[in-house]
Amino acid sequence: MTIDSNTMISITEANQNFSKVTRLVDEHGTAVILKNNVPRYLVIDFSAAEKSKIADTEDVQNISERLILQNMEAYEVLAK
Repeated sequence: MTIDSNTMISITEANQNFSKVTRLVDEHGTAVILKNNVPRYLVIDFSAAEKSKIADTEDVQNISERLILQNMEAYEVLAK
């Protein structure tokens, strides 16, 4: 995951000024909260979270086809 340095904020500043965190999310889509100068928390827009948890039909189909090809021998044995 690539992190834009413009979206980073310390946990102290986020605690004192949460509206700044929400502004970052509104402007950039994400905000990264640092704890001890290390990325620790990711804040994202709720609608983006909903979209990311639903796999595209195409992705599911591609994964299914790959698994069928990888396990074709086992499927043939089971079909007997």
